[in-house]
Amino acid sequence: MVAFPDFRPLELEDRELIRELLWRYQPDTSELTFTNLFIWRSLYRWQWSKAGEWLLILQEKEGQEPSFLPPVGPSPRLEVTRTALDWLHAQRGVQRPRIERADSRFVSEVSTAPELAVIPERDHFDYLYQTSDLISLKGSKYHGKRSHISRFLQDHGAGFRFVPIGPENLELCAEFQERWCEWRRCDEDMNLGDEWTAIRQGLADYQALKVEGAAILIGEKVEAFTFGELLNAQTAVVHIEKANPEIPGLYAMINRQFCRKYWSGVPFINREQDLGEEGLRKAKLSYHPVRLVEKYRIDLAG
Repeated sequence: MVAFPDFRPLELEDRELIRELLWRYQPDTSELTFTNLFIWRSLYRWQWSKAGEWLLILQEKEGQEPSFLPPVGPSPRLEVTRTALDWLHAQRGVQRPRIERADSRFVSEVSTAPELAVIPERDHFDYLYQTSDLISLKGSKYHGKRSHISRFLQDHGAGFRFVPIGPENLELCAEFQERWCEWRRCDEDMNLGDEWTAIRQGLADYQALKVEGAAILIGEKVEAFTFGELLNAQTAVVHIEKANPEIPGLYAMINRQFCRKYWSGVPFINREQDLGEEGLRKAKLSYHPVRLVEKYRIDLAG
């Protein structure tokens, strides 16, 4: 166990410890799963430490000043937050120390501190859906989604298979993602390139991460895949969902099948944020979230 102010890089061997600390907290925000942290570690260069009862997660993304995720652990957390932010300023030379991706629970604990500024970050709000809505797609508001699935079944109903991701098809999923990146030109889009790195990490360590995942095969080729896990006792989080954009209805199909086969006993699905991308925001809103999971940046005033 590493103790603050020492930190260590996040590694696969830390999974059980970090997962237990996060699960005890029962987070609402999609960042706070070990899988999410691990697959994005090459971008954010996460470091972690324990400060008393609290888990501290430090971001050291290239080109940015270091920052923290909110301390994970019991309330109150104001004093450990002050300690962490003061350390960023004094020891790391950060002029405006901050906490990123803070949830509403954390904000309620620290917002009265006069030296802390709380700023909503809409581009990072998660989309939360009722699982039963994503399975049934009932009512006029889901007419378009049902039509997309009907089109897919008309074209491929006799020739597709919905299967778990496992050792026998992990390489096929990686090959599909290569094709997807050719369609979307990941090499020309920094965000998509970073996501592809995260997906490669997730597929490379899929078995060890112990997530749930599935793929749709048409013939012998993967044409869509997805994986996720429980975020808290009431919510599953979908980390990755990719489908062939040239096959009508495939995204709608894998979304419904994944929810139906894996998460029907969980009331809610968190489908993460849109990062301010207009097309992605429109797509996420089209599934009619029950609410947005708000996130904030907490700045230490200079």
